Amino acid sequence: MAVITPGEVVQVSPLVRRLTAPNPGMMTGPGTNTYIVGQNALALIDPGPEIDVHHQAMLEVVGDRLRWILCTHTHRDHSPAARALKAATGAEVIGMHAPQYDNQDIAFAPDRVFAHGDVLECGEFTLRAVHTPGHASNHLCYLLDREKLLFTGDHIMQGSTVVISPPDGDMVVYLKSLESLLELDIERVAPGHGHPIETPHAEAKRLIEHRLKREQKVIDAFSVSNPATLDELVPIVYADTPQRLHQVARRSLHAHLLKLAHDGRVERQGERWKLRT
Repeated sequence: MAVITPGEVVQVSPLVRRLTAPNPGMMTGPGTNTYIVGQNALALIDPGPEIDVHHQAMLEVVGDRLRWILCTHTHRDHSPAARALKAATGAEVIGMHAPQYDNQDIAFAPDRVFAHGDVLECGEFTLRAVHTPGHASNHLCYLLDREKLLFTGDHIMQGSTVVISPPDGDMVVYLKSLESLLELDIERVAPGHGHPIETPHAEAKRLIEHRLKREQKVIDAFSVSNPATLDELVPIVYADTPQRLHQVARRSLHAHLLKLAHDGRVERQGERWKLRT
């Protein structure tokens, strides 16, 4: 599999090109993928963070043909560059309003707010919104019907699992959103980070299975200490994860515990969590 190089334009499909932002890291992998869809009037999905060199690279690709800027969600590595790109091109910004949390691009101001099932008619192609909350409450995937290609933002990433960070991240609805993809007629996934995934339904099933196995590890961890704090549970539940990632894993652990509380299997006692027996 070829290495993803920021700034390099890659043809993903007959209608789609990928341009990756120069923001690699622990949370972003090789960087945030920006997708340019179409040949005449263009749509751009996830303009990414505000980085001048990425802004210039996007302008070089779209020229004067950009008509629509779609954002999958408003985490700061996906939507902030929409403002400068709109100012430069006049393109319409589409997405959902940002939840009011510190990790959100709260200045995001869509010209058109999309909801589940809304369709953008672009002449030679259409993009259909699929609401997939869980990683973020305002997360939308976009289905390119003509190619059965789903742009998944951070709902599904290649090479890594997605962090579910409460309060906006929700493990209950994330699993439901993954299950909803099994009903879609799709053949490929174009994720917000990493390479295209050629087996979308199998990948959704794998992620569901992975989350449920992790949930069982949470339950098993209470055999060591019950009740227990998040910090006591992290090294047990994520013993298979490098310690440098434990602070990030702590967020998803919190989401798992909230799901287990929703299911009536654990209860919170101040800073501690107790398995109900």
